[in-house]
Amino acid sequence: MHFRITDSAIDNRVWRETLTDARCGAYAAFEGWVRNHHAGRTVLGLHYDCYVELAEHEGERILAEALVRFDIIDARCIHRTGNCSIGDIAVWVGVGAAHRETAFAACRWIIDEVKSRVPIWKREIYADGETAWRDG
Repeated sequence: MHFRITDSAIDNRVWRETLTDARCGAYAAFEGWVRNHHAGRTVLGLHYDCYVELAEHEGERILAEALVRFDIIDARCIHRTGNCSIGDIAVWVGVGAAHRETAFAACRWIIDEVKSRVPIWKREIYADGETAWRDG
């Protein structure tokens, strides 16, 4: 499986290794980190919920589309669920390709598609005790 949902910490080094291939001359990655603020409010953490079966199915479709749309060797993506702390990696995308321009373009396209198509919902937890559901 190239797309995965996990409730555990994401180890980007392990995922990067899955893209090691002698045909690759480039590797591009995106890491979405949990930040401590949003819209002027202090954020203590995030909670992600999702429909895992559908999320993984749609994520696999996105990666399959990327392989057709871009001249890449391989791509991977993993997204967190559950509680995430400030600084945690919430989502990671990696792309291996012969050339950097293609790797960058595919990586950007994949994260944009994941954020718009995969059923994952984010709730921010604020320092004042309130919580709110947010887009991507």
